[in-house]
Amino acid sequence: MKTVNSLSGGKSSSYIAANYPADYNVFSLVRTSDKSCIFPDKKIRQIVSDKIGVEFIGTLEQDNIIQIMLDLEQFIGKEIIWLSPLTFDDVLNEKLMGKLLPNHMHRQCTHYLKFVPILNWWYKAIGNTCDMRIGFRYGEEKRKLRIDEKLKGGFQFDKVVVGKHKNGRNKWEEKKWRKLSYPLIDNMIKSIDIDNFWKNNKQVRFKEGYYNNCVGCFHRNALFLNKMAQEHKNKMEWFANQENEKKYWISKKKLYRDIIKYQPQMELKFSDFNECDSGYCGL
Repeated sequence: MKTVNSLSGGKSSSYIAANYPADYNVFSLVRTSDKSCIFPDKKIRQIVSDKIGVEFIGTLEQDNIIQIMLDLEQFIGKEIIWLSPLTFDDVLNEKLMGKLLPNHMHRQCTHYLKFVPILNWWYKAIGNTCDMRIGFRYGEEKRKLRIDEKLKGGFQFDKVVVGKHKNGRNKWEEKKWRKLSYPLIDNMIKSIDIDNFWKNNKQVRFKEGYYNNCVGCFHRNALFLNKMAQEHKNKMEWFANQENEKKYWISKKKLYRDIIKYQPQMELKFSDFNECDSGYCGL
């Protein structure tokens, strides 16, 4: 059975790539076509474009994620496969999202930007059931259980496009495509262990205040989003610009434009937040 490390750009999944070699390392990049969020380094934009096979303008995650993934590939000495068939802007069209924005009940952003690219890559590159490692740490067993409860006999089944019917419509088949492994939980690797590992291995440049996942992720609390708006104004503006009188990320009482304008009574630092504040895609 082929092994796959599913990478998010965070410290935990990067730790897995560094310490648990796999047949494949795969990373799904969140992109935007909005040039106000352009990645500042033209040379690196070209490197990323070459990796994903389409033009890379920018990401709606923190820009540091690009350098981290390039560093990590050098650190482990093995190719990381980058995927990014759709931009976040593509996902918001009515064909995929209807008249909604992604939210706690409708997480199509995670589905189309993370899950589907990896599933489709697996079908083309592997095709047989694989062992996919997930970066949940020791102490995050509840996250593991929420996913494991959805498995069938310990395996995940999903539908994938395998061809076309004569009428041109997609032909789908359900595939038993992966079992999930949690090496950090199995080996009791805690957050402090991972932090210490990267403090001792500075070749992968995790900058202070870096959190993977989208800058404006709706899982994040309002104070954290406000801090993100101070540090990444252009990207939080993208999120705020998607909202109108009928569409919102959290609720009509918590609009991003209001969150951006909020002025905390005291200056907050990223060290004032923890990972529960920062949100996560749940992968």
